[in-house]
Amino acid sequence: MSESKSIKSINPATSEIIGYTEENNVSDLIIAIEKSKKIQPDWALKSFYERREYLLKIRDYIVENADLIAKTISEDTGKTRIDALSTEVFPITMAISYYCKIAPKVLRKKRLKAGNILLINKRSYVDRVPWGVVGIISPWNYPFAIPFHEIIMALIAGNAVVLKVATQTLEVGKIIQKCVDAAGLPSGLFHLLNIPGNIAGDAFIENGINKLFFTGSVPVGKKLMKSASEKLLPLSLELGGNDAMIICEDANLFRAVGGALWAGLSNSGQSCAGVERIYVNSKIYDNFITLLKEEIRKLRQGEDIDFNVEIGSLTTENQLKTVKQHIRDAEEKGAKITSYPSTRENISGLFHPLTIIENVNDDMLVMKEETFGPVLAITKFETIEEAITKANNSNLGLTASIWTNDKENAHLIASKLEAGAITINDHLMSHGLAETPWGGFKQSGLGRTHSYLGLEEMTQPRVVIDDIMPGIQKNMWWYPHNKSIYDGLKGGIEFLYSKEMIKRFNGLGKLIRVFLGSFSRYR
Repeated sequence: MSESKSIKSINPATSEIIGYTEENNVSDLIIAIEKSKKIQPDWALKSFYERREYLLKIRDYIVENADLIAKTISEDTGKTRIDALSTEVFPITMAISYYCKIAPKVLRKKRLKAGNILLINKRSYVDRVPWGVVGIISPWNYPFAIPFHEIIMALIAGNAVVLKVATQTLEVGKIIQKCVDAAGLPSGLFHLLNIPGNIAGDAFIENGINKLFFTGSVPVGKKLMKSASEKLLPLSLELGGNDAMIICEDANLFRAVGGALWAGLSNSGQSCAGVERIYVNSKIYDNFITLLKEEIRKLRQGEDIDFNVEIGSLTTENQLKTVKQHIRDAEEKGAKITSYPSTRENISGLFHPLTIIENVNDDMLVMKEETFGPVLAITKFETIEEAITKANNSNLGLTASIWTNDKENAHLIASKLEAGAITINDHLMSHGLAETPWGGFKQSGLGRTHSYLGLEEMTQPRVVIDDIMPGIQKNMWWYPHNKSIYDGLKGGIEFLYSKEMIKRFNGLGKLIRVFLGSFSRYR
């Protein structure tokens, strides 16, 4: 057996070592899944209300330790503590409360109304059955909030959970474990593993989980989907976005500028639903750019020492390289680049200047791909139809936003956008609304998390059909067959749907004769 490997965690804003984590292997995963399979059936037998009491203890722990959690997220990712608190910690406290509240209603047994009077003796209900062991592979950009939504939904629905956190944010993984431990869950119901990313997906798929939830890149998502297809293993994939912001002529300009800065630069631009492409009506373009440049100069970038910065660092060196590549590509293709380096002295770590890119076109990487950095790419449009066409000109479709004072027009535009979530006069906040589904169109993903749809994704529907008619010996269409059976069944069609009253009347007579035969053992 090979010796275990220790992974070093580094604060990307300061380059300081903040922890070490032992690396797990596939054998550890197999053991975790086996333990989960043993304990999960007992967990599923508990009522929603019993499971809820455990999960509310997680919320209480998060509330009591919000400062520590925000600080850990900040140190592990490079984002500011206010960013960590507002986009990760606060939303999860609300989400736990929400899922615990709606789960009994969403996942309870539901009786179905009879679809036709001729089969009214068949009564049905649907119940929701937990998958069993749910695997979660979570990303590094929101390492607390993204997996925690899925953890809570999986547990309240009756599943066991095996979580693999991103190698880049292992300290956040440890704080997640502490939060879950505070609930006192049955031993073996939740497992946290540090498996190398290059083997984690196939390892999960090959070793017995019942469903996989993955958040990450499109190429990796496609690879996982291909592997899962061999086992017909269900997947939920959230694969990022290249989100458009449409600013109409009548928009509140100050709010639109503030929204662009927040949604484009929050988490240093490393948000899958962050603003990547900004389309501005040509009549207000100059005013928008002028105000944007005035406001972006006011933003402070650097290490979060005393809540005195708005923008933190990037999280990984590879992401910093991607941002530089996209800006270089845009400049080579004729774009105008305006950068705003930090004014703080002795700044180190993985920081990139806040950057505005003008004169962009659809051939540039910043418009075609997910830049995932503190970059705002802006262009103008003449008509709203042009803006919609440009916004939809992407193989991704996670979210989009419309900025206008004309709400009726906003909803009309929203109906034409190819994205999973559309916000009006806001952006990059629907992930924090537990009641709203999360997921995208096109290559942004498959399936939905969050909301009642996310809870349903954690279960399989099972229908049970009962015959409540006493004395029935056989169904009308059972063997043996003869001409009268055919005529009776056809009579049922005519009775229900013929436009001629005589046919309906005659059909009813034939149907009754065959139906009465259902009470006899003989034809």
